[in-house]
Amino acid sequence: MDAFVTRKKRKSNAEDNEPTEVKLAILASLHPAVHHDTLLDVLIAHDGDVDATLRTLGAKPPPRKAGGGGTPPFQASLRSFAVALPGPGPRPGAPKDMPSPTKRAKVLSRKGTTLHLYDPMDISEHTPCTIIHNFLPLAEADALLRELLDESKTFTKATFKLFDNVVSSPHTSALYVSSHPELQEQKHEYVYNGSRMTDVRTLTPHLERVKHHVQEAVNREIQERIRTRYGGTKLKYQDPEPWAPNAAFVNCYDGPQENVGWHSDQLTYLGPRPVIGSLSLGVTREFRVRRIVPSDDAPGDQPDPDPGPGCSAAATATAAAAAEAGEGGGKGGPDRGDLAGQIAIHLPHNSLLVMHADMQEAWKHSVSPARAVDPHPVAGRRRINVTYRYYRPSFHPRGTPRCPCGVPAVLRVANRTRRNEADGPRYFWMCHAGNVPGKEACKFFRWAELDEDGNPVDYKRHNTA
Repeated sequence: MDAFVTRKKRKSNAEDNEPTEVKLAILASLHPAVHHDTLLDVLIAHDGDVDATLRTLGAKPPPRKAGGGGTPPFQASLRSFAVALPGPGPRPGAPKDMPSPTKRAKVLSRKGTTLHLYDPMDISEHTPCTIIHNFLPLAEADALLRELLDESKTFTKATFKLFDNVVSSPHTSALYVSSHPELQEQKHEYVYNGSRMTDVRTLTPHLERVKHHVQEAVNREIQERIRTRYGGTKLKYQDPEPWAPNAAFVNCYDGPQENVGWHSDQLTYLGPRPVIGSLSLGVTREFRVRRIVPSDDAPGDQPDPDPGPGCSAAATATAAAAAEAGEGGGKGGPDRGDLAGQIAIHLPHNSLLVMHADMQEAWKHSVSPARAVDPHPVAGRRRINVTYRYYRPSFHPRGTPRCPCGVPAVLRVANRTRRNEADGPRYFWMCHAGNVPGKEACKFFRWAELDEDGNPVDYKRHNTA
């Protein structure tokens, strides 16, 4: 790193020959509120020039909120540290007050570190998510929160098998659908973790009303993502039709210790490249994301456990069980979170997080335990999370494979080997009975054949008139 930081010898003074650690110590003494990783990023952007780094940092050092409670420290936008470079004209979509053009400091998380992001533009830039703060009118958000707090009194914990152990999710949840016929389908045709759900409900009045706001916002963000991040074209296998949510998982986290472990949402009924609208109500909690590291980059690593339909039934192994899967740095393989680092997104009351089409196949997410939370005036210490989802008609259970043991197969992505982005991910169907207590999975396996829009080839053929 020293050689990289000091490789361009533009000055002959002694400072240019100082080790990187000394330069960082100088910067940290003058800007103690700035995180060490940010100091290093800005120093590298200035080719190891301490004076130039200080001039940039001096413009707007990020303040920290005092106190050690549950509220995370405030952080100014990473755009405060943008370094202006010569070039032809402003960057499209850049704020008016941003130097034109700009080169952003490298802010991707590193091994063993967590990068905390608060600013919506930073979140959009460095994660497969976008966030909208103060999404609903305050009265509407509080009305929905009160309604769901009352509903949550009868929520239950999901139970499933993980590594030969029967575990329960450390939070409660329920599934809501739009109509009574859909409720009956969910109970009798859809299968999660190898078994059918018994607690399925129709959308409450406020959930139904808010669904339309979420649908409009998510579709707007999808088009913005395609325009600004995907080069104007949707991703391969991404659904080209407007996003129309027809189900909502509602999760209740009661207290700082209730959480959900690292997982990607199950694709079986969502189909490939799904988009999810996640509305947070109540206390602020920390939502963490991290890239899935292909086996090509991490020899000897082991697959993560496959969770249930999403945050409502995700993998929640204990530390010992997680280590067996390579999650905890145990003998099963290196710690996946430690390999790529993590990014933390803070989700306050009335914030809508959109998980885009590049999320589930290439990233994992979690809601981590907290030492404390700042009580919410309505929710107390509880957080309600509503994840609106669109179940694709082409992935209805009647059209998905069923393995010989009688359990509908689960759709998974082969993300352990690096592939060209233009080729897109590769998917397969496999038995999921191993997630059911008392059952063993069979050896059923089949590669999924999909068209450019992510629909099964058989579905396209059967529905062509």
